[in-house]
Amino acid sequence: MIESKTWSTDEILATVRRYWGFSELRPLQEQAIRAGLERRDSLVVMPTGGGKSLCYQVPAELEQRTDIVVSPLIALMKDQVDGLRECGYPAGALYSGMPLHAVRTTEEGIAAGRYRLVFVAPERLLTPWFLQLIERLPAPAFAIDEAHCISHWGHDFRPEYRQLAELKTRFPQASMHAYTATATERVRADIVQQLGLKDPAVLIGTFDRPNLVYRVVPRVDAHAQVLQVLQRHPGDASIVYCLSRKDTEGMAEALKENGMRAAFYHAGMEAGDRRRTQDAFAAEEIDVVAATVAFGMGIDRSDVRSVIHAAMPKSIEHYQQETGRAGRDGLEAECVLLYSAADVIRWESLIEKSAAEAGAAPAVMTASRQLLEHVRRFCTGLHCRHRRLSEYFGQAFSKSNCEACDVCLNEVENLADATVTAQKILSCVARTGERFGAEHVVDVLVGANTERMRRWGHDQLSTYGLMKGTERKGLTNMLYQLLDEGLLDRTADDRPVFRLNDESWAVLRGQRQVKLVQPKAKVRKTRFAEESWEGVDRGLFDGLRTLRREVADERAVPAYVVFSDATLRDMARARPGSATALLNVRGVGERKVSDLGPRFLECIAEYSRANGLELDMSAGSRPKRQRSSRKNDAKAAAFQMFAKGAAIEKVTAATGKAPSTVWGYLALFIEAHPSQRLDPWVSQETHQAVAGAVQDLGVAYLKPIFDRLEARVPYEQIRLVIASLKNSA
Repeated sequence: MIESKTWSTDEILATVRRYWGFSELRPLQEQAIRAGLERRDSLVVMPTGGGKSLCYQVPAELEQRTDIVVSPLIALMKDQVDGLRECGYPAGALYSGMPLHAVRTTEEGIAAGRYRLVFVAPERLLTPWFLQLIERLPAPAFAIDEAHCISHWGHDFRPEYRQLAELKTRFPQASMHAYTATATERVRADIVQQLGLKDPAVLIGTFDRPNLVYRVVPRVDAHAQVLQVLQRHPGDASIVYCLSRKDTEGMAEALKENGMRAAFYHAGMEAGDRRRTQDAFAAEEIDVVAATVAFGMGIDRSDVRSVIHAAMPKSIEHYQQETGRAGRDGLEAECVLLYSAADVIRWESLIEKSAAEAGAAPAVMTASRQLLEHVRRFCTGLHCRHRRLSEYFGQAFSKSNCEACDVCLNEVENLADATVTAQKILSCVARTGERFGAEHVVDVLVGANTERMRRWGHDQLSTYGLMKGTERKGLTNMLYQLLDEGLLDRTADDRPVFRLNDESWAVLRGQRQVKLVQPKAKVRKTRFAEESWEGVDRGLFDGLRTLRREVADERAVPAYVVFSDATLRDMARARPGSATALLNVRGVGERKVSDLGPRFLECIAEYSRANGLELDMSAGSRPKRQRSSRKNDAKAAAFQMFAKGAAIEKVTAATGKAPSTVWGYLALFIEAHPSQRLDPWVSQETHQAVAGAVQDLGVAYLKPIFDRLEARVPYEQIRLVIASLKNSA
């Protein structure tokens, strides 16, 4: 047994502060870090964004050793290494496609002990060459990321992960640490067994993500519904998960036609095309990716504000993993699932086809069907979504109202006259002889004028046109709701048709009442979202985001690697005026203060001067205007000149203030004088362009409007038009 030093909590926190700028640890992080320091095997289950990475990053740095991290995707490794190096943390990676000189440099760094962490895929880890390379290291530890991939009962089984059990034989003194975001009790037991973990510390975090708003909405028109959700998050990162490759391409095209910066991603693309899409998303060149489940595990972007499922996923684990990619920075994010019973039928067909091609064991088929049934119940039940997810993973949920799902926010309502509607639909199935599928039944009900109707004589039925004027897609959704409730049956052959059952006849005879649901027209804003913006100057936040993008472009790294949105919001709330004050912002470590501090502090100071704001606000403080008489004199003089329509240049010369400060005075002047026209400072054409962008986007934030207008209109003029529009409203 390798002896290890006992590290104090203060020493652990000092390392965390130095590299990552956090002054405290999240629940279970210290226990997981200590397991790494004590070289005790561990299984750590924390939700996405819960801070798993810190648990294996800190021990290696404290003990100045080189540990190995097993990661399944190249993109994930590159993003993690980029992020660590930005913090000043020594890390490297080896993966296929690296230039030969980079491979040699990394090998030399490993041999010399220059890295604290080395990221590697399981296939490369177990090659004789790599094993010989790391055998020379002084007792490394192994961190197995995405450890659920080792289990048949998990949602993303990968055969190559099963070979990792060899590590215990090859490195008997090394400790192994398994990390995953989604694992039921059965999967956790399988991970421990398959990896051969000895007396592991099993640390299970809270699965609930209170910053995520979950909504399950009946799918009526996927393209229109997805667009509606995305319009609530203009200019923000979003992922739309689709069931098939064709669906992703169609979705991306529809979004682009509606002005969205979108692209598709699926496993059928060339590797280079997939990488370009992923890089564009990470670089904020596009906002939305329409993807199959092939996308996501390789993206570490922390500021995803919405994840939309255009179809039902095939398991709760998949849903938890995929929605977990939203709001990793701890800020609010929205997760919308568009559901139809047709998805269940489609998944059952895909599962059977896949099992037949792979020769899967019956137990694997049974497990897949069970997973599918769990997610179907999640979609069809009217229950707190947060509670259901927590209880699925074996955890109690104490809140009576989560305040963050469609059910608890009272956004779902029962359809009026649902029983009568159900009787009309069931009667149509009966009168067409129980020989047709959804499309034909809907055609009869809406009174479609087609040759097929006349050929079958169905235009003469009493149910023909019985629901004329009803939207077809909505009617189809009602039909599938009846199927979900067991009030209809559907055959399982290649041309499935609807059949009545005993429950159907009970409804038709008036012996059973029916409930059909529909979402309310308007969604509610959550308390969490409102609180997360409290005290944040949105104009400064937009300016900081622009600066972050510039820094990221210069360094060829994703923007979130520079600073997270949560960190930028804290900067825009506290407005630090010195390096010492900047260190107090969560997510800003010593390396970033020395490296990036001057540029961000300058941006904050310049904006604050222009808008008459104080620096160094205490936590929780609200913006306060300065009360300097000298400043007020200049401001009063500027206001007098603006009232006469003076140009910015003249006011600048008269007050001796910087142009940015004078623009700030003008914005305040417009806010204070609702009747003031903008003609002296903003052309009518520019005014109309900004007003149009505000109307299209549905928001009045600077950055989305600036991007929408392709940087043709400066921020100062956008701010003036927004102030004028607010006055008009």
